[in-house]
Amino acid sequence: MAYPTINVTADASDVVSSTKIDAVAIVSPVWTHYELTKAALQNGKHVFVEKPFTSTSSQGKELIDLALQRNLKIMVDHTFLFTSAVKKIYQLLDEGTLGKLYYYDSTRVNLGLFQHDINVLWDLAPHDLSIMDYLIKVSPEAIVATGEKHLNDYEDVAFMTLYFPEKVIAHINVNWLSPVKVRTTLIGGEKRMLVWNDLEADEKLKVYDKGVQITNSEGVYELLVNYRSGDMWAPQLERVEALSKELSYFVDCVSNGHEPFNNGCAGLRVVKMLEVASESLRKRGSMVYL
Repeated sequence: MAYPTINVTADASDVVSSTKIDAVAIVSPVWTHYELTKAALQNGKHVFVEKPFTSTSSQGKELIDLALQRNLKIMVDHTFLFTSAVKKIYQLLDEGTLGKLYYYDSTRVNLGLFQHDINVLWDLAPHDLSIMDYLIKVSPEAIVATGEKHLNDYEDVAFMTLYFPEKVIAHINVNWLSPVKVRTTLIGGEKRMLVWNDLEADEKLKVYDKGVQITNSEGVYELLVNYRSGDMWAPQLERVEALSKELSYFVDCVSNGHEPFNNGCAGLRVVKMLEVASESLRKRGSMVYL
């Protein structure tokens, strides 16, 4: 099978204005990702593949091994990792501004678009799973997922809870039957809390100097709860087009032999979480350990 190269034009601000690389972009239904990516790798092409990476973790592992054998790059389209908002959240966590992470709570709902080969978890949750994988930096220990099918054979409303080490908990609400579109994430830390509303034109991020501190009083079973309520500020975010940044990064990785941080292994971690969530769905919300 013959594949064309892809032409990627970087931003005018970049050093390279136009670069041609020997690569293939896989933008197709999830069930086709494995065969198309495998054929591209076998033909010596680097691959930029839409999320989720594959339909199963075994497929993902095979593709990663094949890419390593042929010294080729796989990059999974986790576009949100290239947004200014996620980059800023990463910085705030890395600098300790939020303190010890407590929770990640996301609502990603809208009316449609209904898929006919995957459920709402596989369609919408990869966005938040890739963001959590990037921010939290460790894999969850267990997952609980619930949902229901209303219009076809695939869940159109679903909820996913992930239990991470160090008492970090995450929750994802995804829905194709919402009357309104909502893209809101709450991130709670020991020192500060953050709200990310991706639909806001300005002030997408708001950081709140709020928190709770508990101390023991003289009585062994008595607790003193102190609530802290300080200022709120909205960090300045660079206005960037995430997909353009992502493609420029892909070109750089291929051209200079760098390994993308959103590589096949990152895509595989998301697929594993989706597989475990699917198992929990089948078991009507039973906890499944990774």
